[in-house]
Amino acid sequence: MVQPCARCGARWAVQGAPMHWCPRCRGVLLSPGKVDAPATQRNYRWVARRPDHRTRKAGATTSAPLGPTPRYVQTPRWGLLDPPPSPVSTPERPLRGIAAHRDRLLIGTTIVFLLAGLAEYGRYLILLQNRARLIPGWLLSISDATVLVFGVIAPIYALVTAVSLVAWLIEARTIVFTAYGKRDPRKRWSLIAGCLVPGVNLVWPGVFLTELLGADPDPRSWRAVRIWWAAWVVSGLLLIAATLWRDASTLQAEADGVSFTGFTNLCAAGFAVLTLWMVRTLEGRDLRGGIRSAHRWVMAADPAQVVIAPVEPGAVAVREDAGHDELERADSVRAGENTQEEVVAK
Repeated sequence: MVQPCARCGARWAVQGAPMHWCPRCRGVLLSPGKVDAPATQRNYRWVARRPDHRTRKAGATTSAPLGPTPRYVQTPRWGLLDPPPSPVSTPERPLRGIAAHRDRLLIGTTIVFLLAGLAEYGRYLILLQNRARLIPGWLLSISDATVLVFGVIAPIYALVTAVSLVAWLIEARTIVFTAYGKRDPRKRWSLIAGCLVPGVNLVWPGVFLTELLGADPDPRSWRAVRIWWAAWVVSGLLLIAATLWRDASTLQAEADGVSFTGFTNLCAAGFAVLTLWMVRTLEGRDLRGGIRSAHRWVMAADPAQVVIAPVEPGAVAVREDAGHDELERADSVRAGENTQEEVVAK
């Protein structure tokens, strides 16, 4: 016999006199009954009430009939939807937007400096022709215009590209140090000053890139950084030499300065390509932007068993063949003698 609780539904075994209150929730206990008694033999019944049965009025009725029970003519297609989680939106930082145009700016810098170098060499050819003959005015005007336009556009384009590369360097260092669970020890202003201030920017960019590689760098990335660092120092020295050469006093020195300026422009175009190769190597890509395939070198070992028999000299092989023939001949002679003995014995 058990007594169910009218509040929490717990069942309590009757031991002695029936109880009135539930030990768990202090609710009213119903009269004792069998545990497995059917609904028709119970001395109590469960009544379902609306949650708001206490606040509803006694005479309140529904204004319209409920109608027939809903039914489905086919298997319903609706259910609980489980949409994929929406991607976490990261705040867009200004440096990330500038660094996104890095590759296009490097390619544009290459083209601009290449055209500037061709314009300088075109002027140098005009100077060579002007030693013996007059140059048409329209050709000289075109040469002056191209040299002036590309001489102004190329440095501006290079400065914008340098700012984009500094933004990429800051973002790359942030990502690498965050992956290690650390913060970048360099302040942002120190990175910008070390990369853009003339003179000191010949040393610090290589240091910043070396720190970006970590304690155990990839050999290819380390080699790319060292090559780029050396080329960066050489390009800075070429720029200083070309600037000083412009103050030459003689005509021949000025003509040589035009040729040297064209050479420095071509070197700057090549350095832009080298920079693009370096940053893509650090990102695990090749110069064209494709994913760089990893090579795994495995030490070759000899097979467990000899697959091909060793080659022996001809004399040894002939001697062995002769020995085999003599053995076969002796076996045949012994077989003949044994046959004769058997015949005699019979």
